[in-house]
This record gives sequence, C-alpha cells and structure tokens, in this order.
Amino acid sequence: MRIGLAGVGRIGAQHARALHAHPDVDQLVLTDVDVERAARVAGELGIEHVQDTDALLGAGIDAFAIAAATDAHADLILAAVDAGLPVFCEKPVAGEVKTTVRVRDRVAEAGARVHIGFQRRFDAGYTAAREALSSGALGDLRRVHLITADPAPPSAGYIATSGGVFRDMHIHDFDVVRWVTGREVVEVYATGAARGADFFASAGDVDESAALLTLDDGTLCTLQGSRYNGAGYDVRMELAGTRATWAVGLDDSVPLHSAEPGVSFPQGPTVQAFWPRFVRAYNAELTAFVAMARGEGPSPCTVDDALEALFVAEAADLSRREHRAVRVEEVKAAWSR
Repeated sequence: MRIGLAGVGRIGAQHARALHAHPDVDQLVLTDVDVERAARVAGELGIEHVQDTDALLGAGIDAFAIAAATDAHADLILAAVDAGLPVFCEKPVAGEVKTTVRVRDRVAEAGARVHIGFQRRFDAGYTAAREALSSGALGDLRRVHLITADPAPPSAGYIATSGGVFRDMHIHDFDVVRWVTGREVVEVYATGAARGADFFASAGDVDESAALLTLDDGTLCTLQGSRYNGAGYDVRMELAGTRATWAVGLDDSVPLHSAEPGVSFPQGPTVQAFWPRFVRAYNAELTAFVAMARGEGPSPCTVDDALEALFVAEAADLSRREHRAVRVEEVKAAWSR
C-alpha cells in the first residue's frame, strides 16, 4: 500500500515514522507547506516527498493521511474524497460547525471512508473501561469524572485561533465519554476562569475549566481542565457503577502526590506531555486507519462522531459565556435552520 501524508509538524512527523514502519505500508510519500521540513523528515526516513498536496494526490497513492494545520483539514478531506481515497485526518474536521456539516454531508454523499483522529479511543485504559461497562462488570453506571490538564499553556498565537478550551482540548473528553459509555450528552453547564497569561482573556478563552454533563440516561459527568497543571500532563476518566469503580490513566506515571502517610503511590516518573501518554494509542489509531484503507473494516471514528463531539463543545462554550445550562439540541437546532 502506498500512503500519502500531508503535514509533518509535531504530530505529523511522528505519524510519518509510524506509517513508514507499518508492515502493510510499502511506500510513504510526504508533503508539507514547509518544504524544508518535508525534505528533512523524508530524508530521515529515506522516503519520497513532493512539492504540494496536488502533487501528492497525483502520486498514485492508495490512501491519504492529514496532519496539517487545522484550517486546512476540511479542504484536504474533500480533495481526498473527490479523488476516491480513504482518509485519516487528525481532529478536528474543522474549527466550526458549518464547515464540519459541509464535510459530513459530502462524505456521506460520496460514501467515503474517513477516519477522524480521536486517539483516546485506541488507548488501552479507555478500551478496558468501555469493555468493563458493556460487559456489566461495573454494574449500572452512576457517575463519571473526566480530567484533562496540560502542564503549561500553548503559545498566545495558538490560543487566539484554537476555538477555546472546550473546542480545542475538552473535545477529546466529549468524544471519549460518548464512546466509552455509548450514551449521548444532552445538557451541559460549563464555567471557566482566566487566571494565567493575559492572552487567554484577550482571546475570550479560559485557562481553568469545569463542566457538568448530563447523559441521555440521566448519568451525571463532571469535567475539569487546566492549562497550568504544574505537576504534569494529567488525563484521566473515572467511571463509578453499582458494582465497581474503574479509573483510566491511574498508574505510576500519573502526576499526583498522595497526602496519606506511608503511601508511595504513584512512584513516577510523572508523564509531562501528551505524546508519551498516548504514543501507543496514536500508533494503534494509524493501524486501524491502514486496516480501513485496505477494506478490512469501517471507520472507527467518523465525521458524524466528530460533529457530535463538536456540538457538545459548542454547548459548553455557550454555557460558559451565558452562565446557563444549555441543551445540546438547542445548538443542533440553531445550526439546522
């Protein structure tokens, strides 16, 4: 199989290494708007690179992977769909609902295979929790708690174009709560505070976040987030049922310190960045993409899935700004007019 990859920045370069090493990928071809960067990564791997996306789509590839900048995702997905290629694209499909809906409709019309990259679906802990819930090992689900906390904030330039903490960071939580529980979020009450660098408030964003989500079966989910978690990169999910409570992300690398005397857990070293926390999940995600591209199964995360998570993010952002509970159906109705 010959795969094309657009974008070899921080995540894209790692994806290039993973795809190049994949036993079912015979050839990998790269492109990037930064031609020197594409040449550097291609040289490191001893593979081909081309000048631009048009050249890549015309290079006889069998599938197309996208790790370019967010504002390029939608057009690249549609170009690949028009070329009849199966597609992998890092989240998000687009920064706003209107474009995401347009891509969703075009993908459905074409019957295209598109896999959106929400890597937590491929993490061993989230997978085990999902299986425990579906098997009945947890009993009836009573409550969920989600945490996503970065050790340090991104740059001011990134925050200005990110779409805000709920669309950029917590959209992973919104996707994974749907995937693990098999339920839909129906209502959100969200809040936040800008207590750090001035550029958060200037962008209308926050660096500390919290939300209460209500699922369609009445289950309550609490959510916390931070851009200033000095202890390290903390991503966890707790599911409490009538038979058991399971925690995802609770191992010796979790950036916590027990206040209890004589307790040595966790022993560390603590995880400090997203890549070491999720490297296995990212690689498993690309393996699933290759399998989809080979016709061995459907998309494990569709554009529809990405849109549902975005609707929740939109509801959360509206709730934070207007200081009220927001039904997800309210957001959907606003975009269907």
